Amino acid sequence: MELLDKLNWRYAAKAMNGEKIAEDKVERILEAARLAPTSSGLQPFEIFVVKNQDVKEKIKPVAWNQSVVTDCSHLLVFAAWDTYTPERINYMFDLTNDIRGFKNEGWEDYRKMLLNSYPLKDAEENFNHAAKQAYIAFAEALTAAAFEGVDTTPMEGFDADAVDQILGLREKGLRSAVLLPMGYRKDDADWLVNLVKVRKPMEDLVTVIE
Repeated sequence: MELLDKLNWRYAAKAMNGEKIAEDKVERILEAARLAPTSSGLQPFEIFVVKNQDVKEKIKPVAWNQSVVTDCSHLLVFAAWDTYTPERINYMFDLTNDIRGFKNEGWEDYRKMLLNSYPLKDAEENFNHAAKQAYIAFAEALTAAAFEGVDTTPMEGFDADAVDQILGLREKGLRSAVLLPMGYRKDDADWLVNLVKVRKPMEDLVTVIE
């Protein structure tokens, strides 16, 4: 029940008060994102933690001038791989072998299958697939933040090309997928803070097939 209570507490904060989040909380939120499941375990994204106020000020105008971008404590930018490459795929498979200390024939066959599939696909298709994986980690961070009592504002309303340029993402083979300002709500400036959370009733959302 505690987790559900926290999820009922969270909402998309429309104003933040600038208070800084304790770094141990941020580390746990990022660890939750790191532990998120991804397709084939490839983790095809990186997370940029923007604490620099000047950088936040540059991002704000290309994010619909939303105040939470500059008033948040930490701005997380989830950036997906621009495509899948043999080098990226091999890195994760080699890392798995190194950590587990052995090679598995089935695992190596699976590596070959991916190497003969993903790198041959269109880069835009690969980016869209990688961005979906980034969203899984994004959701884990959102939930972890709520558990830590940290407010967040999920943001898709931004110029991704501009954010990519500001952070130099394209040079790293990355493209921004979604933003997550984190901080603490400013009650007296947030029109949404006291409104009742509205979600579909369960019967309109879930179909059980016995």
